[in-house]
Amino acid sequence: MPKEPRRAALRLLEGVLTEGKLLSEMHPGLAPMAPEDRARTQRLTSDTLRFLPRLDQLLSQHMERLPDLEVLNILRLAALELVQGAAAHGVVNEAVEACSKLPRHGHLKGLVNAVLRRVSEGGEAAWAALPVPEMPEWLREPLIEGWGEEAIEGMEAAHAAGAPLDITPRDPAQAAALAEQLGGTLLPTGSIRLTEPGKISALPGFDEGAWWVQDAAAALPARLLAAQPGERVLDLCAAPGGKTMQLAAAGADVTAVDVSEKRLETVSENLGRTGLTASIIASDALAFTGEAFDAILLDAPCSATGTIRRHPDLPYAKDGSDFAGLFELQEKMIDHALSLLKPGGRLVYCTCSLLPDEGEVQIEEAQVRNPQLTVDPVPEDLPGLEPEWLAEEGGLRLRPDFWAERGGMDGFYMAVLRKPA
Repeated sequence: MPKEPRRAALRLLEGVLTEGKLLSEMHPGLAPMAPEDRARTQRLTSDTLRFLPRLDQLLSQHMERLPDLEVLNILRLAALELVQGAAAHGVVNEAVEACSKLPRHGHLKGLVNAVLRRVSEGGEAAWAALPVPEMPEWLREPLIEGWGEEAIEGMEAAHAAGAPLDITPRDPAQAAALAEQLGGTLLPTGSIRLTEPGKISALPGFDEGAWWVQDAAAALPARLLAAQPGERVLDLCAAPGGKTMQLAAAGADVTAVDVSEKRLETVSENLGRTGLTASIIASDALAFTGEAFDAILLDAPCSATGTIRRHPDLPYAKDGSDFAGLFELQEKMIDHALSLLKPGGRLVYCTCSLLPDEGEVQIEEAQVRNPQLTVDPVPEDLPGLEPEWLAEEGGLRLRPDFWAERGGMDGFYMAVLRKPA
């Protein structure tokens, strides 16, 4: 991986758009970079992907047709910097130099120079006049079918706005004081939202384990489960561990299971930092067996389409071809989790997906396969509960366009399934 931010960002764009890799898969390659260069690389790449259709529209105003991907990515990255206020001289010169080094496209450096000069002259006004970027059709079409055009436009606006940083306090009783100390906003659900956090590990309370990073929507499944002190609770597909820590902080006897030993190392580190305890087991969820649990939280593998506001690479690294396999896996995981549950026990099933097939439909079909299975009503006193979150099938449906005035939230579905006594 190149060590200079612009070159590294181009390499990351190539990985996503050409090789179908997720940014998270390539971020370890940035480790040798200085922290400020690494942060800049990640910001440049994420913002370019977040505004990709809009950048292409901007460039199309100055070209008859868009060039091959190698040159186009140089133009996209440079155009992004220009509309964000970077000095044109340095941006344009580096883009021209990057193009001149391409074996097959070096002769297009003059084109790159001319186009970017025109972009810089148009300034922020031309950029502001362009519409909010739309999701790729392979994803947009099924989401419109599920939620309608207006809702999808709201979600796209939330994706373009990006995501603030949410944290979960270890002690909910200290949430208000912690929010004031951090200069954040206490959200109605109990999470704390920070708009300009800076370096996360330097924030007050990090070293003491007073909180951990977790989107406000992702914090709700554990609150819905409402683990009680002394209950034996299984966190199935536990990494990166936010829900494990919530359950442990509630006083439950937690077993955290995940297939990835590497990701479980992060869970262990976070537990150590927060002073919380849980039994950690590396295992395929479908192969895990053990004494029956009082409650289970299953955050099933899914399309992760609810997290695009934080992961703008997802619509470009994926194409929906894995949907059918994910739906089948989720069915198997629900049935296996039920087999690990005590009679009368409760299972929270959740996915960070916007697709009804990974949420509401899974609950309906689980009840068809298990006719005595019931869905617990969402408690009316759940902190921050809003009526529009309630799903007809039971449970909660959260979307990025909710809380728009507060900065949105991840898309999630969650419901409590009750096993017959």
